[in-house]
Amino acid sequence: MNYQAERVKLIKPSPAMAISLEAKRLTAAGTPVVDLSVGEPDFDTPAHVVEAAIAAMRRGETHYTAADGTAELKDAIVEKFRRENGLDFARGEVTAANGAKQIIFNALMATLEPGDEVLVPAPYWVSYTDMVLLLGGTPRVLPCSIDEDFKLTPAKLEAALTPATRWLLLNAPNNPSGAGYSREELRALGDVIARFPNLFVLSDEIYEHINYTPEPFTSFLTACPDLRERLVVVNGVSKAYAMTGWRIGYAAGPAPLVAIMGKIQSQSTSNPSSISQAAAVAALTGPQDFVQTALAEYQARCALVFRALSAIDGLRLRAPEGAFYAFPDCSGLIGAKAPDGTTIADGGQLAAYLLKEARVAVVPGSAFGLDPCFRISFATSRSNLEAALGQLTTAVMRLRR
Repeated sequence: MNYQAERVKLIKPSPAMAISLEAKRLTAAGTPVVDLSVGEPDFDTPAHVVEAAIAAMRRGETHYTAADGTAELKDAIVEKFRRENGLDFARGEVTAANGAKQIIFNALMATLEPGDEVLVPAPYWVSYTDMVLLLGGTPRVLPCSIDEDFKLTPAKLEAALTPATRWLLLNAPNNPSGAGYSREELRALGDVIARFPNLFVLSDEIYEHINYTPEPFTSFLTACPDLRERLVVVNGVSKAYAMTGWRIGYAAGPAPLVAIMGKIQSQSTSNPSSISQAAAVAALTGPQDFVQTALAEYQARCALVFRALSAIDGLRLRAPEGAFYAFPDCSGLIGAKAPDGTTIADGGQLAAYLLKEARVAVVPGSAFGLDPCFRISFATSRSNLEAALGQLTTAVMRLRR
């Protein structure tokens, strides 16, 4: 019996989740591991958001809603874009789903034909390329190294465009590198995109509120309003408000495309949880002090991680401009030998060595399309980070080079 369609064979489970499960297995078996593999805020959801969910349940808001979000949530999303990004949308130009991942999937499913190319700058979030493959498209990965600050340049973008190119997927602040784009850098990319009228842009801005630069965050559409009919802005409440388990993502884009995305959702999952939608309304419209409190803590953790990793011979870093990850280049450790004689041939072997010897779980850069690197998530306590960084430093010092 064949249980797997051919298209499913093209994709793999989430590498970060697989590593996290292995870390949990080792810990349960008596070998404690500090898990720095999963990008999930360690804070509790703000109390007023939880209370809003409870109140919604008590009011009986436990039934189906419109497939792509209630009017109240859409209005809250519209107001969020107006207040924080200076962008004006109508209710019919916004959509909500079961996380930003579903939003991206819906947008690609709505538009991709077999053979369509999707440009994916690397390092990229792990799900982008697999989504494209699953939907019959062709991902074209554009490596952006540490020497390029992990950013796509206009020249590299223009050189990659072909008549078959359908989408550019851009994530900033970036998971895993933390790289961000200034208004001027986005405008320069937009000038290239403007010359290719069949190209859509998906700007994944889920880490918008975790921004360490002196300049305010700039949405791609704010920098390039002329691309409005070809640009989908993706966001959500998971990272900013510590609401990963609530599963609410949202987006704004051209009304015709948003309507198709809603149609797809109506025949797949239907509406996101009505209770989670009520909670998301409270998050978007209520007090925003949690966002700033969390940001200050992430900044302190970022400084701690950057300082410790920068002191390790063999690693190269760029200071993250946002998100809660560090993505060191480990080229200087490739070819080193572990105490057992094993040669570290790539970032994956280094990650395996760190799990075994340092009892620290990290994700190899190959999962994000760029090796040799690895990702550390600092969405955990400073005490966990200090312990992990000490163990990691000791393990690296034991390598023979």
